[in-house]
Amino acid sequence: MATIIDGKLISQQIKDEVKEKVAELKSQGREICLAVIQVGDNPASTVYVGNKKKACAYVGIKSLAYELPEETSEEELLSLVRELNGKEDVHGILVQLPLPAHVDEDKVIQTIAPEKDVDGFHPQSVGALSIGQPGFVSCTPAGIIQLLKRSDIEIDGKECVIMGRSNIVGKPMALLLLRENGTVTVCHSHTKNIKEVTRRADILVVAIGKAKMVDASYIKEGAVVIDVGMDRDENGKLCGDVDFEDVKEKAGAITPVPGGVGPMTIAMLMYNCLCAEGMGKGK
Repeated sequence: MATIIDGKLISQQIKDEVKEKVAELKSQGREICLAVIQVGDNPASTVYVGNKKKACAYVGIKSLAYELPEETSEEELLSLVRELNGKEDVHGILVQLPLPAHVDEDKVIQTIAPEKDVDGFHPQSVGALSIGQPGFVSCTPAGIIQLLKRSDIEIDGKECVIMGRSNIVGKPMALLLLRENGTVTVCHSHTKNIKEVTRRADILVVAIGKAKMVDASYIKEGAVVIDVGMDRDENGKLCGDVDFEDVKEKAGAITPVPGGVGPMTIAMLMYNCLCAEGMGKGK
């Protein structure tokens, strides 16, 4: 029976560490501020934005909310981002995705100043990660590294397999695992004999967006299974990309959904906001 990796507990540890450092900065007269922009009223986005605001309030980071109507033009949005780039008292800028179809997401992400890119999506942030330079790292993959390290799971020398090659999870995850000296393979929809590849994994990270696709036949005995999926099953219940009940008997350790990777994403966003305050001062 697998050890359950508790993302709620670990994310709380990280938020408490950030809270302590934020209080220390406040005592020196330095306040951290995150600007969050949401365009339209996508229900899932509204929930995520609400969670981010709650986390900011908990750790002591000031949050500015810009809730714009669905019909906001691309130029109006870009103009707001540029205005926030120029504000010295705003340390991080987060534009909640997805954006309405008439807005070019790439253009918006590229307009955010790299030193305020707390989501870690700017090409400069991604480029810095790929060549091992300092910069913001996408929150979900960074959170997964923390889950592994704080659960005393060795990455160095391990066979690591990632299912999914998205810009937000799969690709940065591969780079982070490489940085920790893992041997990394990335699988995707064109991978042949995918189970042969995934069954080699000591650490399997699943980010494919298909409810309960990965069952016990995909994993080797004792593997660590990290489930990034946020799906709904046939009964409308929240579940991951991994069939938890089937896999937990075979895995050595596993993240649940909910309560695994999800809470870590917001904890790492708070950590990135803390780092942004230093970047804004050229530290």
